Amino acid sequence: MAITLTQAAADQVRRFLDTRGKGMGLRLGVKKTGCSGLAYVVEFADDLAADDQVFEDRGVKVVVDAKSLGYLDGTEVDFRRQGLNEGFQFNNPNVRDQCGCGESFNV
Repeated sequence: MAITLTQAAADQVRRFLDTRGKGMGLRLGVKKTGCSGLAYVVEFADDLAADDQVFEDRGVKVVVDAKSLGYLDGTEVDFRRQGLNEGFQFNNPNVRDQCGCGESFNV
C-alpha cells in the first residue's frame, strides 16, 4: 500500500507547513458526500491516531486513517495551478466513476 506525491505536491505541502509553522505532514482521507458518494479530505497532520498509516515520499509525510486507506491506496497526489485556480489533484486508480463537477467519486 502506498500514497505518493509529485514534486509539485511535495513542494506545496512544505510551503504550507513552513507558512503555518507547525505540522508533521499532510493528512488525506475520504468522507461520504456529493452525488457520487465520496470526496477527498485534505488537512494538516499535527498528530497521529492509533489507526493511522504514515507514508513518506519526497521528504513529506502523508498520514491516512485506516478506514480511508482502502479508497486511497495507490493514489498519486499532484498540485496544479491553472490561471487563478490552484489545488491538489488526485490520480486515484481505485476511482470507477466521478460526478460531472469532479467534487466526488465512487470506487
